[in-house]
Amino acid sequence: MLTKRQNLVEVMKGGNPDRFVKQYEPFALMMKTPISRLKPPVGGTIVNEWGVTLSWPEGQLGSFPVHDEEHIVVKDITKWRDYVKAPKLDYPEEAWATAIAEANAVDRNDQYVTVFVAPGLFEHIHYLMSMEEALMAYYEEPEEMHALIDFLVDFELRLAKEFIDHLHPDAVFHHDDWGSQINSFISPAMFKEFFEPAYKKIYGYYKENGVELIVHHSDSYAANLVPSMIEMGIDIWQGVMNTNNIPELIKEYGDKITFMGGIHSGLVDFPDWTPEIVAEYVKKTCEENGKLYFIPSQTSGLPIDSFPGVYETINQEIDKMSKEMF
Repeated sequence: MLTKRQNLVEVMKGGNPDRFVKQYEPFALMMKTPISRLKPPVGGTIVNEWGVTLSWPEGQLGSFPVHDEEHIVVKDITKWRDYVKAPKLDYPEEAWATAIAEANAVDRNDQYVTVFVAPGLFEHIHYLMSMEEALMAYYEEPEEMHALIDFLVDFELRLAKEFIDHLHPDAVFHHDDWGSQINSFISPAMFKEFFEPAYKKIYGYYKENGVELIVHHSDSYAANLVPSMIEMGIDIWQGVMNTNNIPELIKEYGDKITFMGGIHSGLVDFPDWTPEIVAEYVKKTCEENGKLYFIPSQTSGLPIDSFPGVYETINQEIDKMSKEMF
């Protein structure tokens, strides 16, 4: 029997996996690093390390920035340097002790030691200045937007160095939502202009320093951005929704990138979920997308669920499909 890591490699290279990769099982996520990622509690509001006010209303599944006039960080894109200050990354060595111990405990023949980065460049910008203002600024102030992106890239490169120096990761799991369920937020041409070069720098740095896999999360429609994903060095697109034509994507791009998702979280991870609903979607997903270049997974961007039992039930149903299809 292949290890989790070996099985993933076989899936990605179109080889001979002996079962489906079961969601996030090959990735040992390093979530206890000293790098600050402040989030509000349910029902609460906080100001994060970048000065962004985040609120998590009761009854909602996550938090989102507050963008009224009082709380928005970048009030004028031409003066973003006055507002945007990067948080510190120079933590004392002892602050890394827990994360280093976790990384050292991972069997790297079985799993990838995986560092986690969120939010990504596109999200980070609209966190700072709101989605509406950001989308207009790409047209109205492209030079300033390029400069702001360059500033964030510099921060991410310094962040990557800290991860590499302390944890020697095998993979990076990087979040950045690039679309709604039905389309990308910006055109492929604009994406290529603003974000492809930026991510090539970031992901290239990881690859140049021993990181084997780039896993990028965008739980959205982004089929029109796959050529850029490949150019940027992404190995696995995690979060691919079934609003993308996943079988066609696998057929066209599978030898260059692997697709992870297909099990729409909104259809299985909700208050009235049942094991039967999960089984239906897992079966459909596995049968439609096949054994190679595809990882059946809930589209949400961590190995968790919003309603207890969903994630593990998905795993159990994937096991059943492995017995049926392998």
